[in-house]
Amino acid sequence: MEYKLEYLKKYTMRKDGYVRLIPDHEVQSIDSLPQSWYKIFTESEMNKKIKTLIEIWKQHVAIELRNTISYLENYLVEIELIEVNQRYSILYTINNRLGEVLYYEGRSPIADIADKHMNNKLYESWSKIPPEIRTFYENVHNGFHYYASGAMGLVALENVAFLGDDDFDWGILDDLEEPLQINLDTSFGFFSNGMGTYVAVDYNNCENDNATLWSAKDQPEYNLNFWDITDEWIVVGFES
Repeated sequence: MEYKLEYLKKYTMRKDGYVRLIPDHEVQSIDSLPQSWYKIFTESEMNKKIKTLIEIWKQHVAIELRNTISYLENYLVEIELIEVNQRYSILYTINNRLGEVLYYEGRSPIADIADKHMNNKLYESWSKIPPEIRTFYENVHNGFHYYASGAMGLVALENVAFLGDDDFDWGILDDLEEPLQINLDTSFGFFSNGMGTYVAVDYNNCENDNATLWSAKDQPEYNLNFWDITDEWIVVGFES
């Protein structure tokens, strides 16, 4: 337990950051959790907690993230409620196929969308984002990712990259081998590999879950299925 806490504290991403594992008997005293989470943490047995949580995934993204869900069913060994820098998340402890222990974070879903949860451009465009993506963030988790990096998964809304942001130096724009096929001013990177590559959605060109693999250095890959590549890469992350 002490090792886990020290590990979690190391990656709070703030100089004055803190993290706390919340015992089950305290859960009912917290008034800001999703209703479904109270049901999870009133279960007495870990396997029942896990089953109840995975049912939430299946209810909302059973098809979109089917491989991720299958992996969790096989290798998720523990879930805990944690408080990190005044936010609540579920900590996933995964004992992967290689026998390694990994910690993933699923933040509390965003029931009421507010600009404090995301950059202004995304807030203004939220209704234009594909409904399945909005469903995940509003009902499953506000991001599900490797705890230490905040990446290799769907990033928290506050970390979604707006590709049209002037702060980004997209050097690849000077070296494109073919004309740019997305509008950066209507594109957002919801999946990050933590090394500058995103699975991005242009909300003006997202029919049938159309997405682009985008980075500063590599040629973009267009016309990918957002959920297929996101699902595949999350599983890759579980075994990296």
